[in-house]
Amino acid sequence: MAFKATILSLYPDMFPGPLGHSLSGRALEKGLWELETRQIRDFATDKHRSVDDTPAGGGAGMVLRADVLARAIDAAAPADDPRPKLLMSPRGHPFNQARARELAEGQGAVIVCGRFEGVDQRVIDSRGLEEICIGDYILSGGEIGAMTMLDAVVRLIPGVMGNKESGDTESFETGLLEHPHYTRPADFEGMPIPEVLTSGNHRKIHEWRMAEAERLTRQRRPDLWEAYMADEDDVD
Repeated sequence: MAFKATILSLYPDMFPGPLGHSLSGRALEKGLWELETRQIRDFATDKHRSVDDTPAGGGAGMVLRADVLARAIDAAAPADDPRPKLLMSPRGHPFNQARARELAEGQGAVIVCGRFEGVDQRVIDSRGLEEICIGDYILSGGEIGAMTMLDAVVRLIPGVMGNKESGDTESFETGLLEHPHYTRPADFEGMPIPEVLTSGNHRKIHEWRMAEAERLTRQRRPDLWEAYMADEDDVD
């Protein structure tokens, strides 16, 4: 069964967007994954097709209604649907490479793209939505976040990347940021390719790449470096 992503959104026409190009787009054409979009507003029952209302207790903005969204979710994911139900939310669990791999190994996901000030907590609780955050910033809605997450996931589906090693050696896969890359010309504006990379000595190349990955991680992501060193200590 191909990986199937079902998107619930007030703006389904935003999809596939970038997901229709490059790796994910070619994989979509080949049937390596499926993309379905559903308009949340189709599940409103009043004549105005209302999907939101004022927040209980007062406050700014509007809140996506539980009853409307629940009907949309139930139609997209019946009780026997094994796929996780995800809500793009700035208060969610941080999305990372490990979670991307978990999702890529599954049958897909039902992804709710939030809008307004948020989603009624009761539908989050009753439908078991897992809140996912792609970063510590606010977007206008969950659609771009969903695209970002899916791009990270789809490229890990078997057959999407031509060279499996490309995914195995990237940043975050080993707990470190990726080492620098070089290609022709051999000299660019007086800056040559590091000699070790043209030496043909694969052991020394591996050692250099590892040292560079560790250096960059220490400098740029001390949080990752601390976690990496803790894992190394556990192994020892």
